[in-house]
Amino acid sequence: MSDPVIRVSNLAKQYVLGNRATTDGLRHVIQNFATAPLRWLKNPPAVRQSEPGDGKGAFWALKDVSFEVQQGEVLGIIGRNGAGKSTLLKILSRITEPTEGRVEITGRVASLLEVGTGFHPELTGRENVFLNGAILGMGRGEIKKKFDEIVAFAEVEKFLDTPVKRYSSGMYVRLAFAVAAHLEPDILVVDEVLAVGDAQFQKKCMEKMDQVAKLGRTILLVTHQLGVAAKMCNRCLLFNKGRLSMNGAPSAVINEYYASSEAHPNESESRQQQSILKSAKTLDLTGCPKNTFRHDEAINVRFSLRSSKLQPGMFLGISVKDYLERRVFSDQVCLEPQSASGETWEFTFAIPKLFLAPGSYGFLLVIHTPRLRVHEIYEMASRFKVVDGGSSLAEFEGTDYGCVQSPGVWNVAS
Repeated sequence: MSDPVIRVSNLAKQYVLGNRATTDGLRHVIQNFATAPLRWLKNPPAVRQSEPGDGKGAFWALKDVSFEVQQGEVLGIIGRNGAGKSTLLKILSRITEPTEGRVEITGRVASLLEVGTGFHPELTGRENVFLNGAILGMGRGEIKKKFDEIVAFAEVEKFLDTPVKRYSSGMYVRLAFAVAAHLEPDILVVDEVLAVGDAQFQKKCMEKMDQVAKLGRTILLVTHQLGVAAKMCNRCLLFNKGRLSMNGAPSAVINEYYASSEAHPNESESRQQQSILKSAKTLDLTGCPKNTFRHDEAINVRFSLRSSKLQPGMFLGISVKDYLERRVFSDQVCLEPQSASGETWEFTFAIPKLFLAPGSYGFLLVIHTPRLRVHEIYEMASRFKVVDGGSSLAEFEGTDYGCVQSPGVWNVAS
């Protein structure tokens, strides 16, 4: 195996919490370097845990992170907000410096981290294309060869000579991505910024990144769109509270993300007394709470609602989603106030056996008045798992073979 193009060893990044303003700009880096000896004399690093007067101490955005990336890999980086993903990309893009550890990168890096990153607002789109190319180390002739292709991809021909400060966020992203992807970097780093674009542009970007990867370039992709991560990436990293908690195949890492993102995956419990939905639990046929079912078991979902909050015309909509948040099926029921008795109204929804294929699932729950108002919505509530109990699909264990088991009958001609 060839040497990795990215090697991260024991990486850590610390930020100081409190009143003292901190930034990672070049001016502040130089200022911090110049004043470091004086700060060291006042407060030696062996004992310094926080800046004087901040009262809150230090926060480790990253801690003890180590991994390698090979040339041509498409690496997905996932995790909840605040897990350290964007901090990692800023370090890899040389925007900020690590507090501890080491990063080795081979090749030219192009980064798309935030809307407008690397653009000068007073310059036109045309001027910013050449500016970004120069930042990436491209010669003017090299940029000119790609210029028409960049403009066509970004679809900003009419606004090419307009200062980018007048661009919408979508126009910013289209032009920034077009520059980053077409100027042939060795490593392309993309944060969640693509979520700003519309669905058609996102699809266009995914196709372009797929082309870039096939040319042997390396891509690092931070995304909350887990279906995109599963489809595009060769491997995924899962971050949790600044630490790398899992490194492996996309399907396994995404499953772990869902398993660890909620303390009680079997129950969606509302903490707000004014809400309509109190809880949603998956149960076995005896009524006992359960979140792992054989494929040949029926699954019951018990809903508890606050009767006093119900209004005429309300419906409870339910959608079953798989671990990539693809919708498997949907249904709904009318919530009739006169049917409720007492303070709490309970009823169940049944999913028949031999219907869902083995995999991880969750519910999207919506309480709404059709065409008028959405009262409450719960994403991926009451997560549960279906395991193979000995079906003919068992030989495909570990692969994605869909969400629904076929009820069809084979008729093989002799």
